[in-house]
Amino acid sequence: MALHGNMQIHLSQCTLRPWDLGDAESLAKNANDREVWLHLRDFFPHPYAVSDANNYLKYITQISPPTAFAITVDGEACGNVSASLQNDVHRLTAEIGYWLGRPYWGRGIMTEAVGAFTDYLFATFNLTRVFAVPYASNPASARTLEKNGFEFEGRMRKSVVKDGQILDQLLYAKTTPL
Repeated sequence: MALHGNMQIHLSQCTLRPWDLGDAESLAKNANDREVWLHLRDFFPHPYAVSDANNYLKYITQISPPTAFAITVDGEACGNVSASLQNDVHRLTAEIGYWLGRPYWGRGIMTEAVGAFTDYLFATFNLTRVFAVPYASNPASARTLEKNGFEFEGRMRKSVVKDGQILDQLLYAKTTPL
């Protein structure tokens, strides 16, 4: 399932495809939302301007094979699913992260995107483990992972500071059979 260049993953509610420099406007429109930002790490800016989108796209479009895909609905890039490949003794592991513009929440789009992207990661990067650490204050993210076969491994208590609050994170992982 290696996808490169103009390859796309067509799903029932959305399409995953590599980001394109022309996606800056729709990326900024969907990313510039405090409710989206509250569930993400602080390196994701808020407010999110077109210049932020351009900077991200210049960086992410240079990576091959891609480690991030635009989530598109009706041709609009309305979200992101990406992986941070680990190194050293963790080199067969990747951390997955994702977000979706608020108008698209609650429709099962992210569940579908996370499942397909996780399959892509295992097939493309020869991984044995993909994990995610959503904030405990985001139960929808935990449900997305559970629906895709990620197993709850533990609660990382008081492990992050977001918007001035100390939060727990939930550790979920999906592994390949031994």
